[in-house]
Amino acid sequence: MKKTPRDGFTLIELMIVIAIIAILASLVLSTAGYVQKKAARSRAEAEIAAVGAALESYKADNGDYPSGSASLVLVTSLMPSSGKVYFEFKSKSTNSSGWLDPFGSTYSYIYTNGSPNNGTNNYDLWSTAGGSAITNAWIKNW
Repeated sequence: MKKTPRDGFTLIELMIVIAIIAILASLVLSTAGYVQKKAARSRAEAEIAAVGAALESYKADNGDYPSGSASLVLVTSLMPSSGKVYFEFKSKSTNSSGWLDPFGSTYSYIYTNGSPNNGTNNYDLWSTAGGSAITNAWIKNW
């Protein structure tokens, strides 16, 4: 009796195809994560620049920047419940702690009118870029 060869794939061929698909999928997913982080960083830079412009407008009208050391000061000063609104914060970008960056942490703001380390007309506004301990990775206005 003669055996006829069967049409189809062997188990080895199927395993190789599955391995190639898994490698390609991991490459795509790692690239997608990188793109999301880069987009969040760009958004944070743009938001800091926009709030910086709003702070200059606030200073032109009021003679000084909002005093304090929390991002909640920015929300209440630049978007008051009555009066001139200098910056429109989206409701999903704020919480009881203040203004949220694209990474889910709050932006940090400090203006102490020259004390302890700021100059008399300087404020600091920054994002820790997702809680990074490396200060060089932070997104800041200085």
